[in-house]
Amino acid sequence: MADEATTTPLLVSYKAKPAKAPSIDDAIETYIGATGAGQLFKAILLAFAWAFDAQQVFISVFTDAEPRWHCTAGADPSCSPGAASPCALPPGAWAWDRPAETSVVSEWALKCAGPALVSLPASSFFAGCLAGGFLLTTLADSLLGRRKMLLVSLASMSVAGVLTAFSPNVWAYAALRFVCGFGRSMVGTCALVLSTELVGKRWRDTVSVAGFVCFTVGFLSLPALAYTFREASWRSMYLWTSLPSLGYAILLYFLVQESPRWLLVRGRKHDAIETVRQIAALNGGGGITCSFSMLHACATEREDDAAGGAGGGGGGVFATLRSMWERRWALRRLAAIMTASFGVGMVYYGMPLNVGNLGSNLYLSVTYNALAEFPSSVLSWLLMGRINRRSSVVALTAAAGVCSLACVAIPEGTGGRMAAEVLSFFATCTAFNIILMYSIELFPTSVRNSAVGMVRQALVLGGVAAPMLVALGRERSFWSFGVFGLAVGCLGLFAVCLPETRGRSMSDTMEEEEHKEAAAAIGDMDSNADLV
Repeated sequence: MADEATTTPLLVSYKAKPAKAPSIDDAIETYIGATGAGQLFKAILLAFAWAFDAQQVFISVFTDAEPRWHCTAGADPSCSPGAASPCALPPGAWAWDRPAETSVVSEWALKCAGPALVSLPASSFFAGCLAGGFLLTTLADSLLGRRKMLLVSLASMSVAGVLTAFSPNVWAYAALRFVCGFGRSMVGTCALVLSTELVGKRWRDTVSVAGFVCFTVGFLSLPALAYTFREASWRSMYLWTSLPSLGYAILLYFLVQESPRWLLVRGRKHDAIETVRQIAALNGGGGITCSFSMLHACATEREDDAAGGAGGGGGGVFATLRSMWERRWALRRLAAIMTASFGVGMVYYGMPLNVGNLGSNLYLSVTYNALAEFPSSVLSWLLMGRINRRSSVVALTAAAGVCSLACVAIPEGTGGRMAAEVLSFFATCTAFNIILMYSIELFPTSVRNSAVGMVRQALVLGGVAAPMLVALGRERSFWSFGVFGLAVGCLGLFAVCLPETRGRSMSDTMEEEEHKEAAAAIGDMDSNADLV
């Protein structure tokens, strides 16, 4: 009797809760196993898109540079090397130090046409980046997906770059720079999101940092190319950066798969399973014949969410933006990180343009700034693994602000000013990297590409404001270094409004993120109650 009593199951009066479907993160990792060398290679190959992105962002530092000039032999007595501008001198009294075709400024005689026309191509590029970011950012989450959007962006950016080399005048040049910026707007975002979604949790931070390292490689290649072609036409720069980019896009078309996470969120279950099967085979699981029941369960739950109007995968092109707009927590996060990003972008894009105000060699100054990105990528990787994201952003933006303000007080042409500028740029680069990785973790898969795209547009918007400040800074350094420092230091404080994400798994839908938020709030209340 005793044995019978102990083995008889107890009857319960309550109804058991249905088992919750596994998260997409857990399901995918279950089937693909550990990220193998082949899959890691593909993720890093994707990250190399950042190198071509960097080249198009900073190429105008050299192609649109204002060349040095000199007085010609037997010139007018009024010509002197110390003159601020040769525009008031009679024709033939001065000449460029190098052939006129080395820069658009000298080839099209823009030197005396006014600062508005000189800055038009660069302004057009950033305007294209903004327009493309706002118009294309939702397509990677809705219709096209990460892979197709990346390929379209790379192809359009590359073709526009090749055509730019054949520009007949400054107006065509500015128009093609706008098209190039429009296409380039989604390259970094799609490469970052797709590469991190194709690997397991363990490798996400490493793959993210690989993208930033590749950006540095692209940035560093520019002074090397510019020095190589210093006596050749500026058109060579566009050909040598755009043709390899086009070949790279063709290579990605044959080698890289779509994100299985995005496929599941969009309800494309069979495509997602086939992609997971390919990844598993690449990681050493070539004999997989299982039923993928966990992925079926995930897909069924996402389809139910979409049918119920939840933040799943349906609703049209702008459904992702509407989904964030309707939720206060998502809107608050997006507003806070975009505000901090604006200040970071102003310094990140403005400092390389401002190196001419340091009174040093252009090639070396740009090289020093590019080299500062290497240790910043390593530091980003170390901080992401060991320190909270929120406190890292606040500390780095404060440090960048202090160093930039120090440039106002340090005399021009000194090594101290150059060191302060490089330190400010180094801290800004690190904050830039962490903000992009932070934004990936702050938003679920269903809206992630759109959210990261919006954050990048805030960074670019800061870059749009930078050229005017650089021009004003030629007369008084406070308008460049001073405003840069105040902007990045003060706006970086908005990161305090964001939740900490270190150690958390990534959500797939808005509802899943809301459940995590509620659970975290309950946990905080329980902790406070224990303290009381």
